[in-house]
Amino acid sequence: MTTLTAPPKTAPPPARTRKSSGTAARWKRRIPLLPALVFTIVVTQLPFVATLVISTFQWNILKPGDRHFVGLSNFTFVFTDERLRTAVLNTVVLTASVVIISVILGLGLAMLLDRRFVGRGLARTLLIAPFLVMPVAAALLWKHAIYNPDYGLLNGTLNAVYRLFGAENGPTVDWISSFPMPAVVVSLVWQWTPFMMLILLAGLQAQPGDVLEAARMDGATALQTFRHITLPHLRQYIELGVLLGTIYVVQTFDAVYTITQGGPGSQTTNLPYEIYLTMFRKYEYGEAAAAGVVVVLGAFVIATFALRTIASLFREEVAR
Repeated sequence: MTTLTAPPKTAPPPARTRKSSGTAARWKRRIPLLPALVFTIVVTQLPFVATLVISTFQWNILKPGDRHFVGLSNFTFVFTDERLRTAVLNTVVLTASVVIISVILGLGLAMLLDRRFVGRGLARTLLIAPFLVMPVAAALLWKHAIYNPDYGLLNGTLNAVYRLFGAENGPTVDWISSFPMPAVVVSLVWQWTPFMMLILLAGLQAQPGDVLEAARMDGATALQTFRHITLPHLRQYIELGVLLGTIYVVQTFDAVYTITQGGPGSQTTNLPYEIYLTMFRKYEYGEAAAAGVVVVLGAFVIATFALRTIASLFREEVAR
């Protein structure tokens, strides 16, 4: 009689071999991404490192032989200079005004577009259009076609209203000189409201329909439904819109340069425009680099909160 013997058991590969094979597999997946990573580092990180180095030097291009290392003195100048403090205040006012008004208007438009009506697709396309216009083109449009005191739309409308009531002509208002900060804010609100509308519209369309139906069955009014159901649901979408809008608006240069050029005086000079003046008018490379580093670090802090908000939204979608 022949006896069957079990085949000899093979020993599992050592832990070191498994670890090396797993590392090799991970690197095989990462290799196709390396060119993009290298390109990103060259385009973004190396210039930032160069800016950091320049910010530690007293460097005026008009005095090429007078460049010397000053450490953090340029950063001290950034936080103590009166012009830069004014620029910081203008940046806060401009950013807060644009973001808050854009979110409120965007929420109202999103709630309108969330309803079904004839021509909703066309209305959505038209409302998105301002966000697709180039920033410089939008600023030129507002400066010449709307704000111009001689042939602008605002003064033309005022004159038409005055003539309608029997007067010859209305007063000629130089909107940019008389209201410089509101002029810039209105142009940016026109541009950024569609962005907020899209984010909030996505949040409205992500609402669970059964919850809204249950609220209607329980006799809740539209205002009560919005206050107790819709608004809490939109909280993270509003936070995301505020954070992303702040990141972009705080870096606004086009509108300020094109419409007011920081004036009259320094009423609309924000940080990006003040950095431009320091760099290309005063030729103080070190001070401009230090101010740029401060702006980038501030934007980085805001972006961190924005990424956390986006991650929480993704986790909620996965949980559903």
